[in-house]
Amino acid sequence: MDLEKHPREGSEARVDLHKRPAEPSVRRAPQPPALHEPQAPEGCLAVAIRIPVRIVVLVLVVPVRMLWDALVVTGRFLNDALLRPLGRALLWLGRAVFVWPFVGLWRYVVVPVGTALGWLGNVLVVVPLVWLYRSVLTPVGHAIAWVARGFGAGLGWVARGVGAALGWVYAYLLTPVGHAVTWVLKGLGAVLAALGIGVWTVVSWLVRYLVVVPAVWLYTWVLAPVGRAVAWCGTGLVWLVSTAVTGIGVALYWIARILLVLPALALWRWVLTPVGRVLAVVGREVWDALGHAWRIAGHISLAVGRFLGTLLRWIFVEPVRWVYRRVLTPVGHAVRDTVLRPAAEAARSVRRATRQAVAAARESVRQARADFRRMLFGEPRPPQLADRGEPSGREARTLGSSTTALTKD
Repeated sequence: MDLEKHPREGSEARVDLHKRPAEPSVRRAPQPPALHEPQAPEGCLAVAIRIPVRIVVLVLVVPVRMLWDALVVTGRFLNDALLRPLGRALLWLGRAVFVWPFVGLWRYVVVPVGTALGWLGNVLVVVPLVWLYRSVLTPVGHAIAWVARGFGAGLGWVARGVGAALGWVYAYLLTPVGHAVTWVLKGLGAVLAALGIGVWTVVSWLVRYLVVVPAVWLYTWVLAPVGRAVAWCGTGLVWLVSTAVTGIGVALYWIARILLVLPALALWRWVLTPVGRVLAVVGREVWDALGHAWRIAGHISLAVGRFLGTLLRWIFVEPVRWVYRRVLTPVGHAVRDTVLRPAAEAARSVRRATRQAVAAARESVRQARADFRRMLFGEPRPPQLADRGEPSGREARTLGSSTTALTKD
């Protein structure tokens, strides 16, 4: 038995073995056999643990799998028999309570009211505003534009006169005065530039010999030697501190390695690694045992389910089917043939007779009404046909006669 297959798939495969396979119409080239990867050799620990673990896990998993299959069947039955019809009923109820009233309100209330309000707004607001714009605002705007154009033309004429006067004043009065002021300012600028150059020369000479030269001498002969001495002392101090820190670090490293790293490495290598390998083998075997037990429990659950289904069918379904076929069906046929069909024929005969009686009464009433109308108003005149020059009967047309107005005799 292949335990890797699903129970149903296994049953279908067993049924399909009895069928004759169809012969292919086209012969295919033989394919090379698939190469299986070589499995790693298993140790004695895995072989010793496998069988007891699988037995224990199978005993524990079979009730769980049977309970799971029973819950699945119950859930499917409840879904098909209760939840799905209830969901459809709730959906229909939700549509009837929430959707259809709003649809009817929108279709039969909001849309007509909106259409009426739009028509009223068009009649009461848009049409008067359009008339006001066309008949009042447009003529008033044209008049205001004409007045503004005239006022703008007057302002332009005045502005042109003022501009001409200002141009004369600029050309014959402001330009000579500006040239004279520019000549005076150029002279003053030359005098002030000469004074500034002299003052800058004197100040730069004083700053060079009173500030720059003493500062350079002080830096070269005082600050630079002192700085070199301080730098040499700082370098020596840094070397001393780094040497001390390096020695302390090397000592702490060897202390930590001897007290922490080597014991932890020995614990990992000689204790945790073997225990982990054993636990890994046990866990893998337990996982594989769970898979095999779950599939075997599926086969067992399928067999139990088929047995219970067969038992239920022979206890309840077959007796009910036998009662329906052997008892209820003949009784129903007898009742149909002896009671229902004669009753239906009698009902149809009564309905037919009633329909004929009603038709005869209606015809009598119609005839009486026609006789009463004829007695009061007399016989109606037969309709007279107008003479259109056409033959009255079914006369054949010949070459000697015509019915048209132009060739009529």
